[in-house]
Amino acid sequence: MLQIQENVSLKNFNTFGVEASARYFVEINHKDDLVELFMDPQWMQTPMLVLGGGSNMLLLNDFAGLVIRINIRGIEHRISHNEVFVEAGAGEVWNDLVNFCVIRGFAGMENLSLIPGSVGASPIQNIGAYGVELKDVFYSCIAFELATGAFKTFTKDECQFDYRESIFKSELKGQYIIVSVKFRLSLIPSFNLKYGAIEQELNNRGIHQPTIADVSKVVASIRVSKLPDPSTIGNAGSFFKNPVISMNEFLPLQTKFPEIVNYPGANNMVKLAAGWLIEQCGWKGKVVGNTGTWKNQALVLVNHGDATGAEVYTFSSQIIDSVYTKFGVMLQREVNIIS
Repeated sequence: MLQIQENVSLKNFNTFGVEASARYFVEINHKDDLVELFMDPQWMQTPMLVLGGGSNMLLLNDFAGLVIRINIRGIEHRISHNEVFVEAGAGEVWNDLVNFCVIRGFAGMENLSLIPGSVGASPIQNIGAYGVELKDVFYSCIAFELATGAFKTFTKDECQFDYRESIFKSELKGQYIIVSVKFRLSLIPSFNLKYGAIEQELNNRGIHQPTIADVSKVVASIRVSKLPDPSTIGNAGSFFKNPVISMNEFLPLQTKFPEIVNYPGANNMVKLAAGWLIEQCGWKGKVVGNTGTWKNQALVLVNHGDATGAEVYTFSSQIIDSVYTKFGVMLQREVNIIS
């Protein structure tokens, strides 16, 4: 029997550590719990918020509806020749899944080490880091359709992945709850070492023929050096998306700012480093009230104590305005804003 709690604090369920409460709260430990929950028509009429690790969200207010915390666990794998199919429950901690694969020599996820959050959130956001995105290792996912109470399997193409985007953030937003994700990995590594400082750090360690574990350890080390631990100081990781602009927009910018950090994209597009843009505007390490940017990475906003969601949001708006004024580039928030 599901237990619906009332007036539950969400402070420990969001990595920003923002205080907010849920009018109703329920934890889902098995996919069939969702069927039971939505047999009660009350919940179909109630605003709902689905929570995994709470790592990619900012709560602006108390939530007047039902918060559904997904805690579906379990990891299984099947090896077929040189391919490995790994399926994980949506409530699994993302980095636990990465470690599961790295330890067993399953290649493909090593660049995604130490990303906070849960497995269920990974395809929604198409998470990515150091030149690898979730879509590069994604095979399929199973999701619960709220309107019908049925489970549907989504293929990679059906998810319509784009940079930090998927169909679950656009046309199907709020219509499905992901219960498990299946990944296609390999027993034969094909490393992506060019993004960030991975190759340099491997060389610094005297590693010239890296293993999957080597790459994972280096990525984790780089992340720790740049990004704050949410258990120590509240944050949601990268707060802004790296903007993608056309080559026609980029060339005049590069002429004016020759040092601008950029990466080539598809279809004659260019990806800019949002952290660099923010830093050039003087925001790195800046503290305003109870919030600010992280001292080692301007892309990360932090809660220095008792920041409210509204305070963090206002601070992020000031950064967006500042970057636009200096560079003519409009930053977009990567973090989901829950109002």
